[in-house]
Amino acid sequence: MTQPLLFQPLTLRGLTLSNRVAVAPMCQYSAREGIAQDWHLQHYGAMAASGPGMIVLEATGVAPEGRISPLCLGLYDDATEAGLARLIPALKGFGTSAIGIQLGHAGRKGGSAPPWTGGGPAKDGWPTVSASDVPFDDGWPAPEALDAAGLARIKAAFVAAAQRALRIGFDLIELHSAHGYLLHQFLSPLSNRRTDSYGGSLDNRMRFPLEVIEAVRAVWPADKPLGLRISATDWIDGGWSIEDSVAYAKEFRQLGIDFVCVSSGGVVAKAPIPISPGYQIHLAGRIRREAGIPTRTVGLIANAAQAEAALAEGSADLVAIGRGFLDNPRWVWHAAQALGAEMAYPPQYMAALGKYWPGAALARPQAAE
Repeated sequence: MTQPLLFQPLTLRGLTLSNRVAVAPMCQYSAREGIAQDWHLQHYGAMAASGPGMIVLEATGVAPEGRISPLCLGLYDDATEAGLARLIPALKGFGTSAIGIQLGHAGRKGGSAPPWTGGGPAKDGWPTVSASDVPFDDGWPAPEALDAAGLARIKAAFVAAAQRALRIGFDLIELHSAHGYLLHQFLSPLSNRRTDSYGGSLDNRMRFPLEVIEAVRAVWPADKPLGLRISATDWIDGGWSIEDSVAYAKEFRQLGIDFVCVSSGGVVAKAPIPISPGYQIHLAGRIRREAGIPTRTVGLIANAAQAEAALAEGSADLVAIGRGFLDNPRWVWHAAQALGAEMAYPPQYMAALGKYWPGAALARPQAAE
C-alpha cells in the first residue's frame, strides 16, 4: 500500500526526514538565564517519542538581549550551549526525528513578559534595538536604531550561535525572520524607516536579513539543511506583502536556504488577521510555486486530513503542527491511524495500538481524524 504523502520521506541536502510532520517551534518560557531546564527535556522528549520527521526547538536568542523574554532559551555562551547539549542525546535516542533549533533575535519585541502574565514589556526586561527607533506598540519603549557596529555585532552573534549549534549536534537550523522579530523588523516598511542602504526600497530592506543568512550558511555544513521562517504578509496595507515574500524567497533560495516555513503577522500588535483553519496554507502554496523552494506550512492545522490535503494540493512539502502537539504529544500516531499509514512505534507503547487494545478507538482524539 502506498503511504499517504504525510508519511513519505523528504530529503533536504544530506538529511532525510522519516515523514512530513514537523513540530513547530513554540516558546515555553521555562529557561533560566537562557539555559534549558528539565521542562525542555520532558517536553521535547514526549514529542520525539511519537516520531515526527522534524522537531524544531523554540525561538532561541543569539544574544541575551535577543531573547523574546527573560525566560526564553539562548545560545550565546558556554552555559547556554551546555544546557541545550544535554537535550540532544535523549531526543536523538528515539532515532526517528531530525532535531533542529530556531535561532533568532527579538529586536524591539525583546524582554517581554510571558503571555500568561499578560504579555507586554517585562519588569525585568532590557533596552532593545531594531531597524528604526519605532516602538512595537503603545506602552512599549522605543528601541535604539542599529548602527553599523550594531549590525555587525548581531550578524556575528548569529554566526557564533550557528557554530555552537553545530558543536551540540543539531541536524538543522531554522533562522527566525517572522512574527515581528528583528529580521522581520528590517523587512517591513511598518518598522523600518531607515534612510540608509538598509531602508527604503525592498532590496535595501532585505539587505540585512540576507547578509545574516549568507553569513550563517557560510559556517553551517553543506550537507546540513538551513531553513527560514517568514511572515508572508503583515496583513496591513503598506506593510510587508505576499509579493515581497516571493521576491525574498527567490533571493534567499539562491543563498542556500533549503526550506521556508510560511507564517504571517506579528510586526504590529493589532493586525486584522483572518484567522481560520489552515488560513496560511495558500500563502505557502504561492511561495512554493513562484519561488521554487520547499515550504513548510503552519497555522491552525489540527488534523491529519488538513495536513494531507495541503501536501496533495501542492501547497507544501512539510506540515508544522504547534498547538495540536501541545494538546496531544502523540499527534503523529493518531494521524497515521487516521490515514491508514504504517509507522514505527516505540515498543514500550505498542500496547496502546488498536490491534492490542480494543479501547484505542474510543480513546483516540477526534482532532486527529
